[in-house]
Amino acid sequence: MRIGTRASQLALRQARQVQEALAARGVAAELVTYTTTGDRRLDVALTAIGGKGLFTKELEDDLLAGRVDSCVHSLKDLPTDGPPGLAVVARLEREDPRDALVLGRAATRALGAAGGLRSLPSGARVGTSSLRRRAQLLALRRDVEVVELRGNVPTRLRKVDEGQVDAAILAAAGLHRLGAGERVSAYLDPPEWLPAAGQGAIAVQVRRDDAHAVALFGALDHAPTTLATRAERAFLAALQGGCQVPIGALAVARGGRHTLYGMLGDVEGARVVRGECSLDPNDPDDPERAGVALAEELRARGGAEILAGLRGAGRVPAPQPE
Repeated sequence: MRIGTRASQLALRQARQVQEALAARGVAAELVTYTTTGDRRLDVALTAIGGKGLFTKELEDDLLAGRVDSCVHSLKDLPTDGPPGLAVVARLEREDPRDALVLGRAATRALGAAGGLRSLPSGARVGTSSLRRRAQLLALRRDVEVVELRGNVPTRLRKVDEGQVDAAILAAAGLHRLGAGERVSAYLDPPEWLPAAGQGAIAVQVRRDDAHAVALFGALDHAPTTLATRAERAFLAALQGGCQVPIGALAVARGGRHTLYGMLGDVEGARVVRGECSLDPNDPDDPERAGVALAEELRARGGAEILAGLRGAGRVPAPQPE
C-alpha cells in the first residue's frame, strides 16, 4: 500500500504509526512524501495565503488520481468539505489534544519552568501562526505581543531558543510525538482554552470506491476518537470555519458524561463567545447534531456578529443560499 504524507518530521512520524499498524496486520506499506503549499510558503502568514487545504491539497490530488492508496493527515489540517471522491475512514487513537506553552531561555529563567500564560511579563512576545490561539491569548492577556511564527515544530522551537520570541504556543500532540514533551512549560487546559477541532488526531483518507483500502484502513479506527472529532468538526463546519477563523472545539468524556465545548472569537480577542452541550455516545447521529446545535447557540449569543465582521474582512465566505 502506498501512503501519502507530508515530508515534515512530525508528518512522517504520524504516517509511520499507520505504516506500523498495517505491518502488525501483515500488510506492507511504503511512504510517498509531499511538500505542500503550506510547507513552501513559510514567508507568508497562513491567513495571507488564503484558500483551503494548504497542507493537504497536493496529497488529495494524487490520491484521487490513484498515485497513492491513502493519505495520512493531522485531522485538524483537513477541510471539513473535502473532495467528494475521498473519505476519512480511520482516526487513530488521539494524542493529547491540548495546546502547550513553550518558553524561551530568558523567560524560563525569569519565570521558572512552570510559568504559565498569566505569568508572562507585560510586553512578552508570544509566537503563533494560529488565529484561534491569537484570539484566546489576547482575550486573556491584552498586554502581550503576538508574533507570527511559521515553520515545522523543530523550526519553531529553534526560533524560541534563539530569542526571536519569548514564548510560543504549540500543539502538545506534536511535541509528544517528536519526543519533545519536556519543552512544555504549561498545558493550556479546556474548557478555558480550546484547541483546534480534531487536534491530536491522525486521519487516514482513502478513495471512497476503493473497497480494499476502505476495509484495510477502516480497521485502524479508534471509535472514541471518531465520536469526539465528528462532533468537533460538525461544529466547525456549521460555523463555516477554517484556519482563517478563530474557532476552537473539544469533546471530552469525564465521569461517564460526554461534553462538547466550543468557542468563536474575533482575531483581536475583543469578543469571544463560548458554550457547551452534551453528547450521547449511544446515538450514531448525535455527534453531528450536537456540533450543529452548539454552533447555532453561539451564533445566537453574538457569534453571528463576529462572523459578519470576519466576513467583512474577507476571512470567511458569505453564507451560501439554500
